[in-house]
Amino acid sequence: MSELTALEDWVAPLLARLSDGERRKLALAVARDLRAANAASILAQQTPDGGAWEARKQPARNKRGEIRRKAQAGKAGMRMFLKMGTPKNLKAMATPSEAVVGFVGRAERIARVHQFGLSDRVTPGGPTYRYPARELIGMTDAQIERVRDLIATHLGR
Repeated sequence: MSELTALEDWVAPLLARLSDGERRKLALAVARDLRAANAASILAQQTPDGGAWEARKQPARNKRGEIRRKAQAGKAGMRMFLKMGTPKNLKAMATPSEAVVGFVGRAERIARVHQFGLSDRVTPGGPTYRYPARELIGMTDAQIERVRDLIATHLGR
């Protein structure tokens, strides 16, 4: 987190010179870039820093089209969170003072349980299970550098 504090200290005086509309436009560009990076890591079934998620305890139930999905995925088990990284569920939002990447609706609840390894019901009214922590959203040092580049490019215009 010290990298984020250093980035904030570096960028604060530069952003103070911009209008609210320009700051919001820059924040939206940063949020979209971070959303794309996090969506790619979700699709790759890894944490934002590149580590693999803990595998499912048991494979998912048979569903229509599972054989085709397995063949396309090239794995024995089904992939997790296939739709979580889509723009419908993973939103990039911005205000003049912040850039936010997060889940919305039902996806937010599911993501919170898996991000922090919380307990939840497997089915409504069913047994409770403590899910392993699977980091869905995060920032790496490379992404912080990318944010610095985006800011420098935007200010250089």
